[in-house]
Amino acid sequence: MTALPRPLDHLVLPTASLETARARLTALGFTVAPAAVHPFGTANACVFFADGTYLEPLAIANEKRALEGVSAGNVFVARDAAFRQRRGPEGFSALVFGTDDALADHEVFVGKGVSAGDILDFSRGFTDAAGNTGSASFRLAFAADQHAPDVFFFTCQRVDVPNVDRAALQSHRNGVTGIAGVVLSAREPARFSGIVGVATGAVASAAGEGPEVRMSAGNTAVEIVGNAQLASHYGLDPAGDAGLHARAIRFSVAEIARASTLLGQSGLAHDIRDGRIVVPPAPGQGAAFIFEESP
Repeated sequence: MTALPRPLDHLVLPTASLETARARLTALGFTVAPAAVHPFGTANACVFFADGTYLEPLAIANEKRALEGVSAGNVFVARDAAFRQRRGPEGFSALVFGTDDALADHEVFVGKGVSAGDILDFSRGFTDAAGNTGSASFRLAFAADQHAPDVFFFTCQRVDVPNVDRAALQSHRNGVTGIAGVVLSAREPARFSGIVGVATGAVASAAGEGPEVRMSAGNTAVEIVGNAQLASHYGLDPAGDAGLHARAIRFSVAEIARASTLLGQSGLAHDIRDGRIVVPPAPGQGAAFIFEESP
């Protein structure tokens, strides 16, 4: 059984085009892995970090297979399709946590009344930075809140994944070493502390003044902020409805000046807030990216 709280594994960022995502993320100073195709019609081009977390830009590679997956009850592609229908092809749709036992997680989600559907087992091919190929197998367990249709959660068990040297893929020109935190927003943050708590296996705590909720996912922080805090802390507009939304990703960098110089040279729009760099969402970058210097 996985020790609680569960560690953050990765974040899912729907995009209309992996080529657009690769260009955008490369311009932001990230190293992007070669594309990998899922057997159910989606594909990704991931950004891996030294702390073991990663970003998963996700696109539709084969629409027919994706639709077949939805019809067959594949929760992953069904939730992706629903997100794209409601919010468009660009965004931030899922938080994924690591686990040693997705079957046990599924039982917990069912027992808590937050299961989003059946377990998903699948294998896919991969190519590493050196061009070597192989196959990896995963098992996923899903959780969601019916009042929050635009974000879902799942745990990911690596059933059979070869030990791949990702050192080259984990080195980024912007100096990012990992994910410091994930920012969710809601009109009433406390309303969604339950689903986030079940997904992370963490206990909610106050995050200072105002209606904020913070939880530790073992290796990173997950916070739910209200609309006022979303604007004052990060300069982001509210989503416009009463649901829960994944809005921003906080990245750790060793030297904030390094990221600042790169962004200045790239000419990409960004803002400086409380010593942090905030890059607003754009095509290929479905969430606000926040660069902050690690202690």
